[in-house]
Amino acid sequence: MDIITTIDLTKKFNDFTAVDHISFSIKKGEIFGFLGPNGAGKTTTIKMLTTLLYPTEGSATLSDFDIIKERDDVRQKIGVVFQEPALDTELTGKENLDFHARMYGLSKDKRKNRINDVLQLVDLVEKKDVLVKNYSGGMKRRLEIARGLMHYPTVLFLDEPTLGLDSQTRRAIWEYIKKMNKEEDTTIFLTTHYMDEADYLCDRVGIIDKGKILVIDTIQNLKNSVGNDVITLSCSELDKFTKRLEKEDWIKNIKRHDLHLTLGVEKGEEKIPAIFEIAHKLKIKIKSISVRKPTLDDVFLHFTGRTMRDFEPESPMKEMAKFYNRRR
Repeated sequence: MDIITTIDLTKKFNDFTAVDHISFSIKKGEIFGFLGPNGAGKTTTIKMLTTLLYPTEGSATLSDFDIIKERDDVRQKIGVVFQEPALDTELTGKENLDFHARMYGLSKDKRKNRINDVLQLVDLVEKKDVLVKNYSGGMKRRLEIARGLMHYPTVLFLDEPTLGLDSQTRRAIWEYIKKMNKEEDTTIFLTTHYMDEADYLCDRVGIIDKGKILVIDTIQNLKNSVGNDVITLSCSELDKFTKRLEKEDWIKNIKRHDLHLTLGVEKGEEKIPAIFEIAHKLKIKIKSISVRKPTLDDVFLHFTGRTMRDFEPESPMKEMAKFYNRRR
């Protein structure tokens, strides 16, 4: 059963297209990852699906409710954790949750029980009466996730949930996300530009770049599309060697980089002697060579032609500012 469906969903800011006619669906109960660099259109997509932005074109439904015509119904079905912190730091953790629950009309008894449930889920029961301004970054993020779950949402949107956190805290957040997906039966829509995060958490991922979806599939299928193994090598004449290797049908794909090549192949270790033999015939010197299993970074590189970029955090207003600056 599909919980989210989009058809040609598009968002333009004057001449700038932030999201460009994207169509996809998300199944109930899955963790879906939206991968892409900053500025790719991830946050803009979330803002349309959560009714914070009107689409320029196209349509979408969430729990069978139209995001344009049935906005209030959509909002009752979703929880959202945005990149920017949205907690009241002068309130305690418990008070933040209680306020959120009141906004959604939960009764006193239901609020009390639900607050206890979500605090246990994110391991913050002992910190419930501490002012949020005294929380660590990881604790604040966990509280935001708990708040997003207070009103029993069908879909929880997590926009870069571990951005800026240390590696140990990130891993802890991952475990809480897995736990709430299983115990709450909550569908998770996760945006991230951390490939290891998507690899660990997601059932399926979609790669978006420059507002367009390039591919959607399970992680294993995406890795298989690159090859069972990835060979990375550098040599004396990259252009010449690349052209020659492109003629070999046992190479699933080949990418030319500034200083090296990556080859997607089956049984990589068995192919290394053949690579050396070709190089020897061409009188090309191989400087280095290695074999490894493909990662989502390889998948991203395969479909976009480059590695993840480190642009400024994506924001529709920032994109509009860049557009107007270009017009001057």
